[in-house]
Amino acid sequence: MKIATFNVNGVNGRLPRLLEWLAESKPDVACLQELKSPDANFPAEAIRAAGYGVVWHGQRSWNGVAILARGREPIETGRGLPGFEDDPQSRYLEAVVDGIVIGCLYLPNGNPQPGPKFDYKLAWFEHFNAHAKRLFGCGLPVVLAGDYNVVPTDVDIYNPASWRDDALLQPAARDAFARLLEQGWTDALRARHPGERIYTYWDYWRNRWPRNAGLRIDHLLLSADLASRLQDAGVDRDVRGRAGASDHAPTWVVL
Repeated sequence: MKIATFNVNGVNGRLPRLLEWLAESKPDVACLQELKSPDANFPAEAIRAAGYGVVWHGQRSWNGVAILARGREPIETGRGLPGFEDDPQSRYLEAVVDGIVIGCLYLPNGNPQPGPKFDYKLAWFEHFNAHAKRLFGCGLPVVLAGDYNVVPTDVDIYNPASWRDDALLQPAARDAFARLLEQGWTDALRARHPGERIYTYWDYWRNRWPRNAGLRIDHLLLSADLASRLQDAGVDRDVRGRAGASDHAPTWVVL
């Protein structure tokens, strides 16, 4: 079973690239982030025509998450974080596909920091960690996939010195991610590529894609029972280099 996460950076504007990738990679499950589309404008018909059932949680101009399942309908089990129901931003969606709980998340960026946006990032992270702990102990296989907007360590970025003031590298955000892993989750990409400089995001600015000046901020975390079934994990890096591409590349695991 292949499960992927992909920050599409605007699902309607980049729909041709998304459909192209789905046809080539054929993930069984795909978690999308940063839809930048209200629910009514989400391209559900095009995605279903490509062979995928889909549930989505959109928002005009910003945020938004979706879960796609090849040849079947995801069974939605939740939208928004429990305990954070007053959150006005569409950042979390949960569904079951083939008996696996899929949590799709788009964690807040947090810039500029310090300030209210970073405070919101940390508050969201705390609610997410609390929910993740409940999921880890629920007895079902779980994958938490998405854009976490956290660079876990300096190995996960081309040049940490130039990003030290960015919210993605702040000690409080890194600590929240580390505490999440301490619950028992397996960071699938790092488990398969220990110590390797492997990236999932390249900013559009300053020629960062051609220079491979990337960051690893898109993560798939596996519950203990799924970690033992991990066969492979990787990044469809070439997708980032195509015309009209998102600034993220799809990241995936095979179980």
